[in-house]
Amino acid sequence: MNFVVFDSEFNQNIKALTNSDKRSVYPFEIIQLGAVKIDESFNAVGTFNRLVKPTIYSSILPFITKLTGIETEQLMDKETFPSVFSEFINFAGFDAVLCMWGMSDIKELFRNSSYHGLDLTLLPKRYINIQQHASAYFNSPQKNPLRLQHVVELMNIPVSSDFHDALNDAYYTAEIFKRLYNSSVEIKEYDPDYVRPRIIKTRKKIDTEGLLQQFEKMYQRELTPEEKSIIILAFKMGKTGQFLK
Repeated sequence: MNFVVFDSEFNQNIKALTNSDKRSVYPFEIIQLGAVKIDESFNAVGTFNRLVKPTIYSSILPFITKLTGIETEQLMDKETFPSVFSEFINFAGFDAVLCMWGMSDIKELFRNSSYHGLDLTLLPKRYINIQQHASAYFNSPQKNPLRLQHVVELMNIPVSSDFHDALNDAYYTAEIFKRLYNSSVEIKEYDPDYVRPRIIKTRKKIDTEGLLQQFEKMYQRELTPEEKSIIILAFKMGKTGQFLK
C-alpha cells in the first residue's frame, strides 16, 4: 500500500466558457495536479507534477494567475485532463490511499473525471483528509479548518518553495502527514455520489399566551393590552441580540 498525497490548482472562469452547455454541470477545472507518493515506512518513492491544458474555460482568471502564477499561455501546449488522468492513475497504483488537505481536491478530481467521461472505477477511493486530523491535533474547531501554511509554520516545517503550487502543497501536506500519522488515523471510502443531507431548521413560534400568563403570575394581576404588546415586542427584539454589549 502507498499513500499518494496530492493537491490541485483550479480555475473557474464562467465568462470564458468554451461552449454553451448549462453552467451548472461544470466543475472547477483542474489546471495543475501534483502528488508525492510515500510508502508505509513514510519514504518518498515518487513525485507527480502536471500542468493541464484547459478545455472548459478558455482563459485563466487573473485572480488564479496571481495566486498560482499559472497563466493561460503556459497551458496551451500541455496535455488535456484525460491524458493527465491516465498518467496519474498509473502513478498512483491500484492500492493507493489518496491523502489531501481538505475534501475539495478529491471532490474536484472525481468531478473533472466524470465531466470528461472517464472511468471513475480506476480512481482510488480510499482516502485520508489530513486537514481534519491536523485540526484535531491542534484542537481546532472543525468549523474553522486550519490553513496549510499555518500548520506548516506551527510544525516548524522548513519552507523552501512557494505555496499554491500543486506539487509544493502536496509536499508540505505529506510532511504534515508524516508527523501526524498514528494507528488511530482512519482510512475512509470516498463516495462521489454522496450528497450531504440538508438540515432544515424549523422556526419556533413564540408561546405568547404562556409568556403573558407568566408575567401576570409574577405581578399577580391581569395585564393591560398595552402592557401585553410591549412585552411581546420586547421579547422579539431581545431574540435578535442587537442590544447585547
